[in-house]
Amino acid sequence: MAKLNVNIDHIATLRQQRLGKEPSTVRGAKIVEAAGADGITIHLREDRRHIQDFDVYAIKKIVKTKLNLEMGASKGIIKIALKVRPDWVTLVPEKRQELTTEGGLDVFAQKNRLTKIVKEFHKKNILVSMFIDPDMKQVKASKDTGADFIEIHTGTYADAKTKKAEDKEFLKLKEAAILAKLLGLRINAGHGLNYKNVQRLRKLNIIEEFSIGHSIISESIFSGLNKSVKEMIKLVR
Repeated sequence: MAKLNVNIDHIATLRQQRLGKEPSTVRGAKIVEAAGADGITIHLREDRRHIQDFDVYAIKKIVKTKLNLEMGASKGIIKIALKVRPDWVTLVPEKRQELTTEGGLDVFAQKNRLTKIVKEFHKKNILVSMFIDPDMKQVKASKDTGADFIEIHTGTYADAKTKKAEDKEFLKLKEAAILAKLLGLRINAGHGLNYKNVQRLRKLNIIEEFSIGHSIISESIFSGLNKSVKEMIKLVR
């Protein structure tokens, strides 16, 4: 049975529009957990466009399930992560001008550096996930770094304009997930998933956890956060 990890970054996005205190990410995390989610994801970006340092510390204090910290592999962010000690970190690429994460991390090109970073986190008993495109080379490189998980970037699948294009991306996702499982990696998936396109991936029965944020937070505007989380849990499980 797959699990649901809810990304609450966009609660902070709304708050940062006025640089105030509302809406509260801590309150959001509590509601998400009370609704039955299996974990909370937050992304501490270098540009601090949504989640702030204080959010990371405050959410870590109250989370009762699991905390996944998405992050770029920069020295400053690594230092914070090692101090906060989330349950796991997901290493992602970052570009200053991007609206959201545009693709997977090139683990193959940075394998030696990332291997050292993985060892740093493992010393603190923090699990590590590599956010990668569904590419065989990247799956193998992730295994070589000593990472515990991969999170397969599902953005291209989610953005497919035709059934043919979706089928093509689905096959890539399936093949990458199968290889990861054979290599002994745990498998998560996320980016662009919503109440419709997640169902096909769930049927693979190979993805351990789905990381979904934007769609749930968007739906919560109309139906409330508790209900929007519960509806997604039904689809994922």
